[in-house]
Amino acid sequence: MSIEHIQDILPEVEMPSRYLGNEINAVRKDPDKVRLRIALAFPDLYEIGTSHFGLQILYDILNQREDIAAERVYAPALDMEARLRERGLSLGSLETGWPVGRFDIVGFSLLYEMNYTGVLSIMSLGRIPLRQKDREATHPFVVAGGPCTCNPEPVADFFDAMVIGDGEEVILQMADAWLAWRRGRDRHREALLEAWSEIQGVYIPSFFDVAIDDRGFQQLRPRRQGYQRVSRAIVHRLEEAAFPTNPIVPYGRPVHDRLRLELSRGCTRGCRYCQAGMIYRPVRERSPAKVMDLCNAALTATGYEDLSLLSLSTGDYGCIIPLMEQLLRRYACDRVALSLPSLRAGTLTPELMTLIKSVRKTGFTIAPEAGSQRLRNVINKNISAEDIRATVQDAFAQGWQVIKLYFMIGLPTETQADLEALVDLVRQLRGLKGEGRRRPKINVSVATFIPKAHTPFQWSRQLSLEESRRKIDGIHDQLKLPGVHFKWQRPEISMLEGLWARGDRRLADLLLTAFESGCRFDGWSDHFKFDRWSASMAARGIDPQQAIYRERDPDEPLPWDHIDMKVSREFLRAELEKALEAETTEDCRDGACQNCGVCDFKRIQPQVYPRSTTRMPAVVDHGPPANPGALYKMVVTFAKTDTARFLGHLEMANTFKRALRRAGIALHYSQGYHPNPKMAFEDTLPLGMESLCERMIITLRTAMAPAEVMRRLRPQLPAGLSIIHCEPFRRLKDVASVVAYRIQIDGQHFSREVLEDYARRDHFHIQRRNRKGRLKKIDLKAMLKNIQRTRSDTLEVTLHQQMDALVRPDDLLRHLFKLDPDVVTHARVIKLSTHHCPRPAADDAENQD
Repeated sequence: MSIEHIQDILPEVEMPSRYLGNEINAVRKDPDKVRLRIALAFPDLYEIGTSHFGLQILYDILNQREDIAAERVYAPALDMEARLRERGLSLGSLETGWPVGRFDIVGFSLLYEMNYTGVLSIMSLGRIPLRQKDREATHPFVVAGGPCTCNPEPVADFFDAMVIGDGEEVILQMADAWLAWRRGRDRHREALLEAWSEIQGVYIPSFFDVAIDDRGFQQLRPRRQGYQRVSRAIVHRLEEAAFPTNPIVPYGRPVHDRLRLELSRGCTRGCRYCQAGMIYRPVRERSPAKVMDLCNAALTATGYEDLSLLSLSTGDYGCIIPLMEQLLRRYACDRVALSLPSLRAGTLTPELMTLIKSVRKTGFTIAPEAGSQRLRNVINKNISAEDIRATVQDAFAQGWQVIKLYFMIGLPTETQADLEALVDLVRQLRGLKGEGRRRPKINVSVATFIPKAHTPFQWSRQLSLEESRRKIDGIHDQLKLPGVHFKWQRPEISMLEGLWARGDRRLADLLLTAFESGCRFDGWSDHFKFDRWSASMAARGIDPQQAIYRERDPDEPLPWDHIDMKVSREFLRAELEKALEAETTEDCRDGACQNCGVCDFKRIQPQVYPRSTTRMPAVVDHGPPANPGALYKMVVTFAKTDTARFLGHLEMANTFKRALRRAGIALHYSQGYHPNPKMAFEDTLPLGMESLCERMIITLRTAMAPAEVMRRLRPQLPAGLSIIHCEPFRRLKDVASVVAYRIQIDGQHFSREVLEDYARRDHFHIQRRNRKGRLKKIDLKAMLKNIQRTRSDTLEVTLHQQMDALVRPDDLLRHLFKLDPDVVTHARVIKLSTHHCPRPAADDAENQD
């Protein structure tokens, strides 16, 4: 097959595209055919943001509408931010590169308080005025949603609107209001904010005037009649809520690189420290049939090999065991692994552990939170020490070798005896034995308790920095034991998280000061700059004792009093009183209603599917994958061009693995603890190099014609990866390769004199390291078969490659043309063709170690 023919079937080679934004299932719309453009922004790195499924839900909902285009934006890494500022460039979206500041709406997901500097980074790089009051008609509307908006005040000055509660229905109502405003006569920004304020769950910060009273507390005065409180938006039936069956499959290594399905939303356990358990009430489950339908569609659309079932407490899902049995029966043949990330000791039965073990044993996590039973009663963590010991013993007996334990220090009423109980509990668990009497490892993680808004402990004090350090050091000293690994969250990060969790609008100035001092990615320990935050706090006159550590009086106004999360203040106060008496509250899923205030028992009420009364969907049992009687090997030739050249080798292999799954091409798997699909690549292409002739060898479970393999696989690949040819595999023995390359460097002049000097030489020795890292002397004259300068900045070369003497184009540039490594990195290298030929009887004598 000629190079010209290959290029004829690769139109994308000549079409520039973007590396990110071309992921499988990403949506790119013609901007001329939409009326509203929304940027969905996540204030952290791509690897973190792509693991947030809430953003994917909104992305899917919005892009279902033909008149709306939703695109994604993530906070750039520090080096990329510096490059954008140095070149005066605006941050753009992944899908089209459209500048953030030119979208109609920019919506931020606020999941974690320590991401707030990322919000300012994206707005600044998008050339959007940071404060809402400074924006004009040409600027986008900036909105926010997510759990942090249950106390919106610390960042309220930066947003035009904030969504409180579930966003699935609100986001379309806000979009329709924008479209109506755009069609209307009154184009003032205030007119749209008025329309948005009428939507349940939408908070307009500028519709409240801020004053500080004589006691130093923030007081909000409504500017609009009837707009004193903002009630949380609630999706009443999760069964009917939108959920993407074709989620984006990210590149790289996202922190959660798997399909995630939300089993249920909300929790009724009533842990008094847990904000999510309060603000997402009531519990609403999806039916097993709905979960199976979503799973079938999403696995088909993504090619994922791992499935994670999400909820605040997955083990509480009414049909968790029969659902897992059905999933395992359906997907065992396809080698889909199943994980449950949020399980409680009380719900981890041996039956459930056996099901988990049958798929894959990874780390096992339990969150006792407190060491003593008294303190667990205080926080309403209704598990006993015996529950914890039994669960850990069962896990060890099932073969788990690593147990993770999570604890908090500084919980209300905590004493030294509670800390000693924590140490004693870890020591008891360490004494338990696993399979073969082996002693598994225990990872202990400790964090400082942070009081959060809308919880019974919202009035409680937080440990000072010095107290946190002292307690963590004390526990650490006592747990320096074989088999126990201790880690902790930095008290400085907990201190600042506590500041934002219960702060008011006076913190806006602090955020700006810290951002301007260079604070970024503050939730990352390697980026966190506490000295800059301390200096910023001092500059803004913030007293940690007053703003963070002190206990709040029950009668004092709280910054979030105007936000109605549906859980009543009376219930929270009653729960605090019970905590102080170490009294527990039963779970309303199994017991009586606790009158928290959320349910009206008309539209808003718990929705569960008990195992005893729920009919499970019929599933075809595919059984475990059978050992094939014959193996069918194929060689797939493909091109890797344009922005696909930035895919690393492992990243590319993962892309092909999932593409083959989506194509319905069943691969043979290896044996062992972690079976892997039988696929291999002839060459590991260096990052940044393009190729028109890469070869992948795959082993199929069943016979399939080469033409059918190509037909199925071609539409499943992202831009830049294209199938050229497929044929049955034939083993070649004792072969070497002759590889042709084109090398082009913009602005570089390849000297004719250098080429003429090289042609006159009998030998041209270079040194490079072989596969074992040892220096090897190679005669370039024996390896370089041809070199031509086709243009002043372009070379075409042919290299003779052998396993023990491998020369790459960058070797020519560095050794023959003496180019600086920085110049070499800008070379555009295309591997044009590869020809296999018999290996010479004896290698050149001079190409020796």
